[in-house]
Amino acid sequence: MGSVGLTLPWEHRITGAVRTGERRVETSEGRTGTGVVSLERSQDADVAAACLKGDLRGYEELHRWQGRRMKNLARNLLGSQTDAEDAVQETFLKIQRSIASFRGQSSFVTWTFRILVNTCHDLRRARLRRKDQTSEDVASLIPADMPRAAVAHPSLRMALERALAQLTVHQREVFLLYEVQGFRHAEIAGMLEISETASKNTLFQAKKNLRALLEPPRSAGAGGAQ
Repeated sequence: MGSVGLTLPWEHRITGAVRTGERRVETSEGRTGTGVVSLERSQDADVAAACLKGDLRGYEELHRWQGRRMKNLARNLLGSQTDAEDAVQETFLKIQRSIASFRGQSSFVTWTFRILVNTCHDLRRARLRRKDQTSEDVASLIPADMPRAAVAHPSLRMALERALAQLTVHQREVFLLYEVQGFRHAEIAGMLEISETASKNTLFQAKKNLRALLEPPRSAGAGGAQ
């Protein structure tokens, strides 16, 4: 398999977590201003209100706002662009059918992504039952819209891709939702129906496993000359 030529924006966070006691190392994209947060909350409320009224423009706005993000996450979890498109389409159908059950206890986006994650689980189980696919395409686990760095070592990219593919499904979900999609632990807890503590612990374990997979093997003579 050839290199996908992508650089993962969380590369430095994996090794950086060792030096910062597992505190998340925020990039400039991660530092969201108060005004941006307020705007997103307002947009979330407006889209939710429109969907609750049955206004199709609300669903169209939700798709314009979050559609690409949803498709990328689905592709990461399912390893297939076709399955990802099916998952997003099915998610929107489920949202329309169950919109009356939205009570505003979480943001509308969080509620939407919880439905998406559950839909991906259903599709994965169905795919396993069909036995149509015995292994995942490692390259397809990497988000399509990740920025390309000016300098990135191809071997490091490939190692990261292989390591990500070796995480458990649950660890990969939490890692992608937090580090790639940028959700907070409170939001991830709502999506995956776990506690915030469980989300944090899973992320910690995912990073620990990634570091272990990425660390070069120690040679037998590393401790000194024989």
